[in-house]
Amino acid sequence: MGELPYSSLDFAGAAQEPVQRILIVDDEARLRDSYRELLAGRAEIVECADGREAMARLDSDTFDVVLLDIRLPDISGLAVLQWARQRAISAIVIMVSADPDIDSAIDALRGGAGEFVRKPCDPVLLLRAVERALQRRRLERSHALLAARLEQSERLHRFLVEQAPDIIYTLDEAGRFVFVNGRVESLLGFCREELVGQPYTELVHEEDRERARYAFAERRTGGRASANVEIRLRCKNDEVVHVDNRFIVAMLSATGIYETEMPRDALRFMGTYGIARDITERKRAEEKISFQAFHDLLTQLPNRVLFRDRLALALSQAARRATLLGVMFIDLDRFKTVNDSFGHAEGDQLLKTVAQRLKHCLRAGDTLARLGGDEFTVMLPDLLHADDVVGVAEKIAQEVGAPLMLGGQEFRPTASIGIAVFPRDGETVEALIAHADLAMYQVKNAGKNSFGFYSPHMSEARRERLSLENDLQLAIERREFVLHYQPQFSQRSGQMIGMEALLRWLHPRLGLLAPGGFIALAEETGLICRISDWVLQEGCRQLALWHADGHRHLRLALNLSARDFERKDLLERVVAAPARHGIGCDRLEIEITESLLLDDAEDVIATVRQLRQHGVRVAIDDFGMRYSSLNYLRRFPVSSIKIDQSFVRDLGRDQGAASIIHAIVGIAEGFGLHLIAEGVESEEQARRLADLGCEDMQGYYFGRPLPADEILEWATP
Repeated sequence: MGELPYSSLDFAGAAQEPVQRILIVDDEARLRDSYRELLAGRAEIVECADGREAMARLDSDTFDVVLLDIRLPDISGLAVLQWARQRAISAIVIMVSADPDIDSAIDALRGGAGEFVRKPCDPVLLLRAVERALQRRRLERSHALLAARLEQSERLHRFLVEQAPDIIYTLDEAGRFVFVNGRVESLLGFCREELVGQPYTELVHEEDRERARYAFAERRTGGRASANVEIRLRCKNDEVVHVDNRFIVAMLSATGIYETEMPRDALRFMGTYGIARDITERKRAEEKISFQAFHDLLTQLPNRVLFRDRLALALSQAARRATLLGVMFIDLDRFKTVNDSFGHAEGDQLLKTVAQRLKHCLRAGDTLARLGGDEFTVMLPDLLHADDVVGVAEKIAQEVGAPLMLGGQEFRPTASIGIAVFPRDGETVEALIAHADLAMYQVKNAGKNSFGFYSPHMSEARRERLSLENDLQLAIERREFVLHYQPQFSQRSGQMIGMEALLRWLHPRLGLLAPGGFIALAEETGLICRISDWVLQEGCRQLALWHADGHRHLRLALNLSARDFERKDLLERVVAAPARHGIGCDRLEIEITESLLLDDAEDVIATVRQLRQHGVRVAIDDFGMRYSSLNYLRRFPVSSIKIDQSFVRDLGRDQGAASIIHAIVGIAEGFGLHLIAEGVESEEQARRLADLGCEDMQGYYFGRPLPADEILEWATP
């Protein structure tokens, strides 16, 4: 800034520039002290601890800047801001908030805040914001001083006008420029000399000229002689002057100039003067905040809020036009596996790729949104037939399923798609989204990588599932779980060698439920781990009782799920259970499935090895259903394998079953593993198994699973 174009004598006797004052409003004394220390020497500091004290101060005193926290103990900082604006308090308000919700920033800026700073405050950014506000207040004060002393200080007027950060202008009665300051050159690229005599439309963006005409056509007097409008001012020759813009967004003020010597009822309009303030950066910030409020930041797609808004509007239009509307709920299959195997960065890249592929499948009027995670929704308005959605779903399945590279490997994503159609499947936003979601889960349960329409029975199934889930939450506390035990026999000795603990749920309404009726739900909800803990403790307690009765040769087999093996403390829990009840770990056998070995081999190997080191026996359940597990047997320190009952069932009617069992017997002997067949239901099956070399068995032929107090008749001390 250049030297002031006047001497101190020009304003002899004038009041000196008052010390600027800052009001700090925050209920935390520590923060107020930090702000005071940061702003020391820049202005006079006054502090308040709550909103009502702040309003009292603002009502009785004058401040240049208010540093205002949104969250106050008595009233909201936004309420204080609104109160200040209603009373035309001129202080610039800088809102400060620790709230991560961007709605607070939007409300503050729209409510008239000059700045918005997020806690914890960066001292540099906060200091800049305060200095900008103080500078702005100084400029405002300077402008007021200019108006008051215009006649006696033309040189000062020119200096301030030329140094102002805003475009200052004067128009004649025909709307032609009489004067414009030099700021027009740095902002828009125009020389002010070439604008003098030109109409104001030379600067105004063509789409905003009607709005500008309102401001520049002012002929009114008194308090309504001014107009303030937001318009775009174009750069010279539509060139790019600021980053990538060919225009700036300006807040334009326009005030009519009237001949003051005329009678009040006959004032003659002489022109307009005003200021155009560049608010481009503020508008960008507002647009960014608004975009983030309604869009997913990863994919740039509409989010849940915007999707629901658009769907509500489209539903009202569809109802008026009597047209159909489709809603699709899309969930990527195996997305958790992608994140676990390749990392979250690759998972994010997959989501962005899928988002682009989904866009290519839709029409211009359709809406695609990401609800979160790997869930997307699609709105298809203006359908003639419900089956019109089928073509879109097929196209989506084809596009999404195209191969791509993840972590240097080829990967083919798939998706499960649920479809609901208005008005057949619902007439509200909530109903259509919920029903499409239900249809998607039905597709998931049926095998994934497909699509399906909603049907009313799904809602009943969902209600039943929710009821069962709620009951499952309470089952442990209500002691509704019981263990039934199925004996395991040695065909050679005829002696019972162990028991397998099988979980049952004594449901108060549905009766005795086998695991197939609730285990999948328990795994999905995460309750399986609590249930497994109970099974471990109850099974070991019962085994200890049998040992105390003289049946010390018995061992106990029980099942653990894949979710159990994700627990960091699984080893400690398994080892602690027999120790608590005074039995050896070698009397406990944990059964795991082949699929668990294959899906997460390395982690499971480590856990199995640790269990074996503590003496716990580990058996592979349903062996032979997935041949690839043979490649892992040499790496897994298991102690037993169980022949799947499907092979036992086919003995005598399928020669292939006997061959498979014979091969499994050879594998067990080769690896030195204990072998037991499950699902033995007849004497013939038991005899043939013994002939093939499998001597230990369990099944209905030897005994059905029974409660502990009914199973002892088989025990032989």
